[in-house]
Amino acid sequence: MEETKKFTLNELSKFNGKNGNLAYVGYKGKVYDVTESSQWSDGDHLGHEAGKDLTEQMEIAPHADEVMERFKTVGTLTP
Repeated sequence: MEETKKFTLNELSKFNGKNGNLAYVGYKGKVYDVTESSQWSDGDHLGHEAGKDLTEQMEIAPHADEVMERFKTVGTLTP
């Protein structure tokens, strides 16, 4: 069984989608890879930045939680 990678907020911040970095976002304790999404250009999606926990920001998003299920889970977010 593959071990799940654990990310701190500091570690997650390195995956900001800029300068060739992968683009990861945190949401409800999980970390998702949004690198290949056409909706995330250079680590940005309508003002939301990769490399951050988007849990609070998603509360006002025009779409439901299910949108995150489209992306590969790459780990968990630790406090």
